[in-house]
Amino acid sequence: MNENKRDRARTIASTQPGSVAGLIMVSAVIFYAAGLALRGSAEFDFWVDGVIALLCVWLPTGVAWMAVLRTRLRRYDILSAAAGVTSLAIADTYYVVKTGEGQDVPLGSPADIFYLLSYVLILASLIFVVVWRFRAVAWPVVLDSTVGTLGAGAVLVVVLDPFLKPAFDGVFTFDAALAAAYPLLDLLLLAAVIGIVVTPGRPPGGGWLALIVGLLVFTGADIVYAMLELEGLYVVGTPLDAAWAAGTALITVWIVMQGFEEQFRRGTEKGLLARTVPTQTVPALATVASLTVLVLGTQRPISFLAVVLASLTLALAALPLVFRHRVRIAAVHLQAMTDELTGLPNRRALYSTVPVRLVVDAQRISAVLLLDLDKFKEVNDSLGHDVGDRLLKQVADRLRAQLRAEDFLARMGGDEFVIHLNGCGDSESEAVAMKLRAALAEPYDLGSVTVQVNASIGMAHYPAQGNDLTTLLRKADMAMYKAKTTRSGHGTYCDEGLQATKYHTLESLNSALLNDQLVVHFQPQIDLRSGKVRGVEALVRWDHPTEGILAPPLFLKRFDEAGLMSPLTSVVLGKALDQSVVWKEQGRVLTVAVNVCSGSIIDSSLPDQIAAMTTVRGLDPSVLVIEITEDLLMGDRDRARTVLTRLRTMGVRIAVDDFGKGYSSLAYLRELPIDELKLDKSFVMSMSHDAKAAALVVSTIGLAHSLGLEMTAEGVESSTIYEALGESGCDLAQGFYMSRPVPAKEFDTWLTTYTPLPIEPTPSQAI
Repeated sequence: MNENKRDRARTIASTQPGSVAGLIMVSAVIFYAAGLALRGSAEFDFWVDGVIALLCVWLPTGVAWMAVLRTRLRRYDILSAAAGVTSLAIADTYYVVKTGEGQDVPLGSPADIFYLLSYVLILASLIFVVVWRFRAVAWPVVLDSTVGTLGAGAVLVVVLDPFLKPAFDGVFTFDAALAAAYPLLDLLLLAAVIGIVVTPGRPPGGGWLALIVGLLVFTGADIVYAMLELEGLYVVGTPLDAAWAAGTALITVWIVMQGFEEQFRRGTEKGLLARTVPTQTVPALATVASLTVLVLGTQRPISFLAVVLASLTLALAALPLVFRHRVRIAAVHLQAMTDELTGLPNRRALYSTVPVRLVVDAQRISAVLLLDLDKFKEVNDSLGHDVGDRLLKQVADRLRAQLRAEDFLARMGGDEFVIHLNGCGDSESEAVAMKLRAALAEPYDLGSVTVQVNASIGMAHYPAQGNDLTTLLRKADMAMYKAKTTRSGHGTYCDEGLQATKYHTLESLNSALLNDQLVVHFQPQIDLRSGKVRGVEALVRWDHPTEGILAPPLFLKRFDEAGLMSPLTSVVLGKALDQSVVWKEQGRVLTVAVNVCSGSIIDSSLPDQIAAMTTVRGLDPSVLVIEITEDLLMGDRDRARTVLTRLRTMGVRIAVDDFGKGYSSLAYLRELPIDELKLDKSFVMSMSHDAKAAALVVSTIGLAHSLGLEMTAEGVESSTIYEALGESGCDLAQGFYMSRPVPAKEFDTWLTTYTPLPIEPTPSQAI
């Protein structure tokens, strides 16, 4: 609970500067509206019409650019929208300064250039949203927006007709056209926004309700302005000016919420819009409006332009009906090709799209990048799959933001993503890989926790390293595995480079599990007081069909990356207990220690699994010692405590392996049911020539005994260290000095010839 509070506090702290600026921005608008309502003179007021008015546009500008900086200039939609608000602020500044100097600012002034530019920039921001978020369904957004704009334009022409007629007088005038352009542009943006919000598929983020209301406010204000300006009645300092300030503030709220997209995506606003705004809202309203205009035209004369706009609206609105069957087929096809979680193309889309891209651009080099998140399985196991899903969504967003429009990005499955880069050779693809890894390395706000993950990327190039997608993916996978093992982060496939690294495919790993290729070697654990063999540690080896016996460092990490550590642990447990049965029948009483992975130790079914395995073999659970690592305890300690407590109740002993090597808090020694500490061999092997290492060993033995725990020393490779450990009061020892890990038959042979060598501890170390 306290950790959750700290996480929320960090999230609030990260958004606090924007929240304070937003509060000041809203306060300025309120003061401005109050000042306009309470002013007693029609003349220009320096404070109300000057200072506060400019504050109401430049504060939102500052807040918008804070959102841009927060995204590190990676979000072009936010950048373009912030530039639009800035253009609006420049125009207002020109207008206020000229008005303050007593000059009349007519239509067509330099201010209008920046006003119109602000519309273009905000529209460009919406286009970025459509292109990035709705690539596969962009045309429905464009069609709905066009239909909505034409329908709104038809109604607007009818509403403004009494004012436009005297202004035109049968001849086109620039002032009349410019006055009518502002509300038309407002409606264009409004229709585009609604088209985006109601488009089926992945929601575009937060703040869209604020943008809709802001554009509605702008539209109403611009319509009133057009009416007043065409009559020559508009003056600065009326409550109408506050409407524009409020509209600017609401647009800025949208920009800020887009910057905090993942945070607000979990809010209620998105769900409200998605549930209450039907897909056909824009076309339906536009159709009704256009029919109303045409019916009104039969009753009284209306502008020819209104009739044309209404007719075009009906024609375009009917277009989807003509192709409804094709639209449905396209929608089903899109759904089949889309990853439900991230909205990216899925594996099926990858295998149908990239081969075509390779053929179409056969004369151009290209690159296939395979990206895999490091330690993603630990996030899923320790924090839950819901948190893992949120992480994958954010990863997909960051990848999408870093790629070009012509690049292809797909989710392969799990935490693997595939990218196809057209026209990219070695240097270009490496630059992209570095950019992607830098973007993914930033912290992720996952609601209850903030995490950091890195990615490993493997690259293969067409046509030098393969002419088809399957070959390129296989070689990119090899390069990615090498990048993981060498911790280089990214790498390109190279035949020579990969020969030195044993790469094991998922197929070979499964074959090892299913075809009994995993074997167990045993290393004795000697009781230093009696010199007798008290137990053994079971250590897995891979009897590879072509490479022979492989030690754990050559394959365990690959099993972990493939998510197969739990099945491997089950195999080792079974083989170790099978050998315990043999020793029991021979009359030998030996405990057997087995290392258990993090995924298994937080699996609530592990105690039941071990109980079943020992029962079916006629063994007491006390024959088994479960070894865990300190690093494992840094994950979900609560779940680990529950599982370990159940195992301890059954009689299974718990040992902490590689003690002193990790960086975990020693609090777990008090919190968890632990019986034994196994001192890491790096301390033990240094005892004979390093006084500090020897002192650490002695003090750690004392620490273990004071807590009622036994101490086992690993890495004992000389008689000198063996005797020093015994004299220091250490309980058990294992290492090459006594025996290397060997198969069961060799261990039995060694055991028959072993001569116990007891060592009495010095009086100061005796318990």
